[in-house]
Amino acid sequence: MSLVKVHGLTRVFDVSKPWLNRLIERLPKRMLTAVSDVDFDIPERTTYALVGESGSGKSTIGKMVVGLLRPTEGHVEIEGIDLFAERDPDVIDRIRTDIQMIFQDPFASLNPRWRVRDIIAEPVASRGGDVNGLAERLLEQVGLAAEDAAKYPHQFSGGQRQRICVARALASEPKLIVCDEPTSALDVSVQAQVLNLMSDLKDEHGLTYLFISHDLTVVRHMADTIGVLYLGRLVEEAAPGDLFTRPAHPYTAMLIDAAPKLDAFGREVEPPEGEIPDPIDPPKGCAFHPRCPLATEICSAERPRLQPFGEGRVACHHAGQVRLETAA
Repeated sequence: MSLVKVHGLTRVFDVSKPWLNRLIERLPKRMLTAVSDVDFDIPERTTYALVGESGSGKSTIGKMVVGLLRPTEGHVEIEGIDLFAERDPDVIDRIRTDIQMIFQDPFASLNPRWRVRDIIAEPVASRGGDVNGLAERLLEQVGLAAEDAAKYPHQFSGGQRQRICVARALASEPKLIVCDEPTSALDVSVQAQVLNLMSDLKDEHGLTYLFISHDLTVVRHMADTIGVLYLGRLVEEAAPGDLFTRPAHPYTAMLIDAAPKLDAFGREVEPPEGEIPDPIDPPKGCAFHPRCPLATEICSAERPRLQPFGEGRVACHHAGQVRLETAA
């Protein structure tokens, strides 16, 4: 059963100059499409990872899933309820209780004037729940000491702060946790500790994760399914085993080739060419075709649809024709 269903998700931002400036300079409105027609499901107790370069729309999708941003078009269903269409406040409140988020910067997401005890207990205290001993118990679950509840965020290291954020996310006993680059600000050794902790907690509490990252090496060992985003569109979706050995989309292959590898000493791999196009004025057809080594005339004329391919899905006119450089 799917806990999360995302259908036709689109978000457009108005980045125009103020009305008077446009009137004087005779400028049109400028609209930025951050997310375009994205579909995916997340079954219960699984991890779905969204990966892509900066500006591909990963964090925007995460904010729409938790209800921080309203979609321009499309639907986000949690437990069968569309948060943006539902009118019953009690139903919305119940669903929101089942959702939590872990942010990229642990220090910025913690109130520096609050003690850790109050930070962790806030999701429960705001709803009138019993918070007696809650923070101490959760701190021990995430590998910290119960005595740390009396401290302030600045008294901890980056990895410890992220553990506090994990503890806060667990406080309301959620079903879904959206993790927005939760380890990108941490050292590699600390990243591994936090990821192992999150994996253990997933099994212990029956959690479902939407894991957002630009690091393929991180999501490879965390995710049950990986969705690859490019310029706001989902271009490929597959299980990690298939994605890393037989990528169907040339953009996925480019990301895999560019990722650092322990056994890649002495290999020469061409760095990724070009940059993500301007999302205000994207290319016609397939948005990746200006950078794609397989591009043909149809790629610049027709936008490919996301269709089943093997055990996953891909949006490419030349699906399956890519070849990993590192496999040479």
